[in-house]
Amino acid sequence: MTGEGVGFGKAILFNEHFVVYGVPAIVSAIGKYTVAKIEETNKSGWKLNDNRKATPNYKEDKIEQQKDSINRILKKMDIDLSKNGLEITLEGNLYCASGIGASAASCVAIARALSDHFDLNLPDEEINEIAYQGEKGYHGTPSGIDNTASTFGGLIWFEKGDTPVMEKISVPVPVEIVMGNTGKVANTSAAVTGVRKRKEENPEKYKEIFDRAENIAYLAKNAFINEDYKELGKLMNENHKLLQQIEVSSRELDFLVKLSRDQGAIGAKLTGGGLGGNIIALTPGRDLQDDVANAIEKEGFQTLKTVIGALREGV
Repeated sequence: MTGEGVGFGKAILFNEHFVVYGVPAIVSAIGKYTVAKIEETNKSGWKLNDNRKATPNYKEDKIEQQKDSINRILKKMDIDLSKNGLEITLEGNLYCASGIGASAASCVAIARALSDHFDLNLPDEEINEIAYQGEKGYHGTPSGIDNTASTFGGLIWFEKGDTPVMEKISVPVPVEIVMGNTGKVANTSAAVTGVRKRKEENPEKYKEIFDRAENIAYLAKNAFINEDYKELGKLMNENHKLLQQIEVSSRELDFLVKLSRDQGAIGAKLTGGGLGGNIIALTPGRDLQDDVANAIEKEGFQTLKTVIGALREGV
């Protein structure tokens, strides 16, 4: 008896970090995913085969967090492995890097594979809650935005809270983006802690930044609904500036953001925890997408070409 499950990668389009404090954020699943497969073994406990392609040292750096994450998922699902154990295999076409939702995609995929293996038929809402517990292993106190995008797909308006707000944003046609990978593995937990510390030290300065971030989210939601990509790009550029001000960007991220804009991207910003990981560039149309991706690759960085606003690439 084997079980299988899928979790999508994601790109936060607006308000990573700000979302931790209840500011609305906009996130999209991307057309790349992780697949988890589960098989029963006659040994107790669990064993992992991680066959995902990854940024150098990503999997090694995250191994302890990954173990914690899997244990949390099993505990949340009340799965006892004291007699028969499980072998978990991770694969799929989502390249593991910081800022792309790799940890959330694996949590969702594992939760779905376990549900399939044990014939639990869990609804997406429960899968999302389980994946959130798994995300705690990686991020300490995650906002929940990554696992939500990974579970449900599409374009999502998200607000953290005792009862998180999650609304689908309908986009008539998926739009092309390029993600550029700095090659640096980011410690999201450390980035979140740093923001909290600086926010406590400079409450007035940070209030102003956070208020503008909230305003940007509402403007971006309207721009999406109206398919006003020029406005969306401007708002992405401004959002990046705010992320620089709360000190979660880096030299490499800023370089890739500038390079993308110079090549014609309508907007570009860091995506995810920052301090490394990925940038996202808005590049409507395949030609512009190719131009921006080629320019980033020429500088020796990896890219991912995909679409936002769709459940799967091309759908």
